[in-house]
Amino acid sequence: MSAKADVFTRNEQKIETVTPSLRALVRRAVKAALEYEKVGFTPEVSVTFTDNEGIRELNAAHRNIDRPTDVLSFPLFEKEELAEASDGDALGDIAISLERARGQANEYGHSFEREVAFLTVHSMLHLLGYDHEISEADEKEMFFRQEEILKTMGLLR
Repeated sequence: MSAKADVFTRNEQKIETVTPSLRALVRRAVKAALEYEKVGFTPEVSVTFTDNEGIRELNAAHRNIDRPTDVLSFPLFEKEELAEASDGDALGDIAISLERARGQANEYGHSFEREVAFLTVHSMLHLLGYDHEISEADEKEMFFRQEEILKTMGLLR
């Protein structure tokens, strides 16, 4: 069974070219996370492509951290509320700094596409109630799930 989602993407940066294949990859990563997590409804997910300055502004406004980051997640449900969600409900918003993603891809020695997919999956797990900042056990659980989802997508090196 293939997971379904309505994924909306918006480009708010001019540093990286946002191709149809990059948008399709993000949609595929969203759906892979939903399928792995056995989400039983068809959510809406919004993904904004931004740059380091744009994500810095979001980070400052929403987390009081005045520096850029790679990805931000804005979940609309608590984990225990997800059972009440239904088709068409917005799961949340994701903001990805494509500028930062390019730098991290170069730093880690893998493709830009793999990094964007990783950041999307990471953020999707946050939208689904996972949080690696709670404890070491939560971090291990979330990172295990990320790797498993990327494996299903054929993106681990």
